[in-house]
Amino acid sequence: MLNTITDVPGILVGHAQDERAGTGCTVVLCEAGATAAVDVRGGAPGTRETDCLDASNIIPQVQAVYLGGGSAYGLDGASGVMRYLDEKAIGFDVGVCTVPIVPGAVIFDLTVGDCRTRPDAAMGYRACKAAGTAVAQGNAGAGTGAGIGGDHSLPLAARMMKGGLGTASVKQGDLIVGAIVVVNCFGDVIDTATGEVLAGLLSEDRQRLAGRAQLLASLPGASGFFPGNTTIGVVATNARLDKGQARRVAMMAQDGFARAIDPIHTMHDGDSIFALATGDIEANVTLIGVLAAQAMAVAIANGVRAAQTAYGLPCHEDMKDRLKTSRR
Repeated sequence: MLNTITDVPGILVGHAQDERAGTGCTVVLCEAGATAAVDVRGGAPGTRETDCLDASNIIPQVQAVYLGGGSAYGLDGASGVMRYLDEKAIGFDVGVCTVPIVPGAVIFDLTVGDCRTRPDAAMGYRACKAAGTAVAQGNAGAGTGAGIGGDHSLPLAARMMKGGLGTASVKQGDLIVGAIVVVNCFGDVIDTATGEVLAGLLSEDRQRLAGRAQLLASLPGASGFFPGNTTIGVVATNARLDKGQARRVAMMAQDGFARAIDPIHTMHDGDSIFALATGDIEANVTLIGVLAAQAMAVAIANGVRAAQTAYGLPCHEDMKDRLKTSRR
């Protein structure tokens, strides 16, 4: 076990990024197909191909999930994933060809690096070509420009900490559940194992955490506020699920967000979780959802701990000695 989402057989992950521009994308490939669903709870989501995942609609499986930076511009990266799969004739058979089904979601990272450079089709294609079982964490892929604690607008942008990409997995008997997440959240990040607050909005002197209640109190007025934070992720399992059951797993995986990020699911977030089921074994749906939430919470902590200081955003490792605070 690698303690990554790729512990689920048939799941591969690829990253591509532009470190100068402070953005990137991550692709979760399931080339053999996976039953999929999504649960969107943030008030400002940026997504694609989510309607086809509804249980009442015809598409039975997806072949990849795309996670990207670049706000809505970054959704273009998914077209590169489609190109990669199309070259391999992988997708939904429509008779004359196969159409790859690639749902996805994006984060807002335009205030770091170069806002004019965003994930595009070429970057999405590179991420697919790089896919494998090893998963880089922290400042990688869609986590390259991720931040924590503010709203990406001045003056709070100067008080943010560095977010990143994390992954984890849980195994119980033959059942495997994995998670991957891009931590670019509005709220504080909490290690659910210890109660330690790992990252969040910094005080004006950038020497301590401002705290969750103070975070909301310090927001600028509505006229000057731009919703700019989002946490997006994928959970995957080797269990056999239909689309309705996969949706329930995605919903339960949001509990991992709620445990590890406070506050979450605000009007300023685009929080979304995709669920993938590769269909190898029978398992209890509730158990899968419980394990998905556990894996997601651990993945969030892993992503923050792996992040490195960049774009003026200090990371947990560089700040941890000054951030001696615990969850209430």
